[in-house]
Amino acid sequence: MFLLWVPVTLFLSFIVSQTWSVQMSWDNWNADLRNREKQFEKPSSPPHIIFILVDDQGFRDVGYHGSEIKTPTLDRLAAQGVKLENYYVQPLCSPSRSQLMTGRYQIHTGLQHSIIRATQPNCLPLENVTLPQKLKQAGYSTHMVGKWHLGFYKRDCLPTQRGFDTFFGSLLGSGDYYSHYKCEGPGMCGYDLYEGEEAAWEQDRGLYSTVMFTRKAINILANHDPRRQPLFLYLAYQAVHSPLQVPARYLERYKGIPNMHRRKYAAMVSCLDESIHNLTLALKRYGYYDNTVIVYSSDNGGQPLAGGSNWPLRGSKATYWEGGIRAVGFVHSPLLVNKGTTCRSLVHITDWFPTLVTLGEGTLDEDLNLDGYDVWEAISEGHPSPRHDILHNIDPIYTKAKNGSWKAGYGLWNTAIRAALRVGHWKLLTGVPGYSDWVPPQTFSNQRLTNRWHNERVRWDRGKSIWLFNITADPYERVDLSQRYPHLVKKMLLRLAQYNRTAVPVRYPAKDLRSNPQYNGGVWGPWYKEEREEPEEDERYNNLLTNHLGKKRWKNQSNNRKLKRKVEE
Repeated sequence: MFLLWVPVTLFLSFIVSQTWSVQMSWDNWNADLRNREKQFEKPSSPPHIIFILVDDQGFRDVGYHGSEIKTPTLDRLAAQGVKLENYYVQPLCSPSRSQLMTGRYQIHTGLQHSIIRATQPNCLPLENVTLPQKLKQAGYSTHMVGKWHLGFYKRDCLPTQRGFDTFFGSLLGSGDYYSHYKCEGPGMCGYDLYEGEEAAWEQDRGLYSTVMFTRKAINILANHDPRRQPLFLYLAYQAVHSPLQVPARYLERYKGIPNMHRRKYAAMVSCLDESIHNLTLALKRYGYYDNTVIVYSSDNGGQPLAGGSNWPLRGSKATYWEGGIRAVGFVHSPLLVNKGTTCRSLVHITDWFPTLVTLGEGTLDEDLNLDGYDVWEAISEGHPSPRHDILHNIDPIYTKAKNGSWKAGYGLWNTAIRAALRVGHWKLLTGVPGYSDWVPPQTFSNQRLTNRWHNERVRWDRGKSIWLFNITADPYERVDLSQRYPHLVKKMLLRLAQYNRTAVPVRYPAKDLRSNPQYNGGVWGPWYKEEREEPEEDERYNNLLTNHLGKKRWKNQSNNRKLKRKVEE
């Protein structure tokens, strides 16, 4: 018995030890797996942030909104991320960009009226802290490529003075895609391509700007170590703003579109889509992708006269109808909790400031007086949005409603003033909201339009200066409910009046003739001096001589580029 007992004991001991060993290994493996999952869910460093802002892309002008324009990259990124289907911007370039950079409404920065024009001594007010400044404080490397359009009349207004480590792009609102030249009127023409704070004569190769900006962005990615420091890249494409220019090879795809404006516009969107494909490949190639948040947004609605389409939304760019302010937008990131979803919560362009600063582990001081909200949990996890209303704008200078009055606004608001407000499901408009038609896709522009929604026009001489819509039930703004629900109108007019009491004076200075590029070497750039001193005669002569040489140089480069482009196309 004793001889048999010993082996059994040893055998049982062996089994217990092996079982314990296996259990320990299994527990260790599970613990390791949990640690890896936690690392994936919460990266060891703040995420890289890529903000892509495109210009004048209409609500319909993306594949997943039913467009005839092919956008496979945007469709895939949006499908794998979170589509923002209740997302709002401003109806024009500068206002949207100012709100992105500051997280504040226009009435709180003085930019309530129109855009910042090249000839105005005006820019994003310097007392406003910007998004790149906050991210830089949080340890980010900050870079901007593309269109600024937030003023440049003095050096302090330039992107590199407002929080960006580097800048490559244009200062104005638009220009030639190849020559990077822009005229603001007779005798007011100049070159507009910058690297840092100097004209980028040496960097200019006559490349189509969409391609050029993408290459520059990829170069930034290639020369930065994603493991050492988080990166913020603001890529603000010129596309697809007019002028309608595009390499010929993209036009071949849209021979079936009869309207030439729409055909060129569609080709420009395809080139943009291909560029973003190349950018995402670079994010993966250089080790950024797994810890990156990509935000995609248009800056305002499309312009039908320049090929864009907001169908079936009402209105166009520069209007406060949904077609001017409801934008294409999505977030794509491996860090999203709920991927492949649609966010229908209310999101506004001012929300990116607090959302991205918080994601980047930065600080939001109370004295920033933000109008935006942190909406990351609403986007990533489907939580309710903290935002319940949006002040689309109050423009006290734009008072073109002939029949607008305090009486029409129940003594609470002068309805001659152009304003728009969203509260929950409801939207109120006063004054003249802008061109109000429902414009179908330009593909069908040669066909007879029989649907009354296509060609209805609002005549301003009928005394209309106030509208109310339930946007959730009526996103196309077809049924005005202002007469049916006067109590709601009064409540929203009171809210408008409350907002207006917090407004700062409008900044919209007159044209300054010193802005003319002929006094600045043929280049659009800072011209303003605090002390107004007349230049000496020799200085004036030197300016004109430099301008002449700059123009001659640009002309020679432009001719060479045109020849090169003909060969390429």
